[in-house]
Amino acid sequence: MTSPAAASPPGMADFKITSLPLHYQGKVRDIYSVDERHLLMVASDRLSAFDVVLPTPIPGKGVVLTALSDFWFRHAAHIVPNHLQLAEKTLEDALPNPNERERIADRAVVVRKLRGLPVEAIVRGYLIGSGWKDYRASGQISGIRLPANLRLAERLPQPIFTPSTKASLGAHDDNIDFEHATKLLGNELAEQIREVSLRLYREAAEYALRQGIIIADTKFEFGLDDSDRLILMDEVLTPDSSRFWPADQYRPGENPPSFDKQFVRDYLETLAWDKRPPGPELPADIVAMTVTKYREAWQRLSDRR
Repeated sequence: MTSPAAASPPGMADFKITSLPLHYQGKVRDIYSVDERHLLMVASDRLSAFDVVLPTPIPGKGVVLTALSDFWFRHAAHIVPNHLQLAEKTLEDALPNPNERERIADRAVVVRKLRGLPVEAIVRGYLIGSGWKDYRASGQISGIRLPANLRLAERLPQPIFTPSTKASLGAHDDNIDFEHATKLLGNELAEQIREVSLRLYREAAEYALRQGIIIADTKFEFGLDDSDRLILMDEVLTPDSSRFWPADQYRPGENPPSFDKQFVRDYLETLAWDKRPPGPELPADIVAMTVTKYREAWQRLSDRR
């Protein structure tokens, strides 16, 4: 995997591959069909906030997401198999066109096609974001009662599994309780996803803390293979799917600085924007700082200086 520090086309938001059919375009990733068993996933430099894709790309962001996901997939392979492990084709096999391959080589992976699940697996170790809002309103998150008088960004007594629905593009995910998740997934699969998600988070959080980063919360996505085996997929423990805080600047009761897109969210909150499409353009200094934050997260976690 190429380091994110390597050169990459600036602001690659909408590069199209013409030699493969487009399977699905998400907020960040473009997914192409390779054959009946494989997909090609290309991480663009698009950035979404409040479920709106912003018009300003973040140069090199897709390279960081790809490299960091690859790092974590390898480190978590002893816990649960992932869609990279199951792939039987290389990038050269999937995309013979050398011109197209060169353009996306550092931001693309070939993965096994899976049956996606309708639930996102969210694990929270700290009280922030929508979890903080729910706690202030009801004293609980996703049906889990928490101790009274917790502060903003406070570490929870133990990590909690707080699933959400997986909304369509442009819609908002909804936090649900575990009982609702069992109705969508079945009790055995829901229990397995909760157990695996909590283990993934705990081991990653312990490692990241040694690297000077707190993983406040994160989101995992899973699918099933042809044998109904649970497989980790999409991205894992990136600045797009997680909240990363510098451990040396963490103070309970305060909104911590971050290495993720919370920096962009905080900027957008200062604007007179109703959080509906189209999103506002980002100024150059916000883009540059976001690039710096994403790259520093990669460098710290991968220990590549």
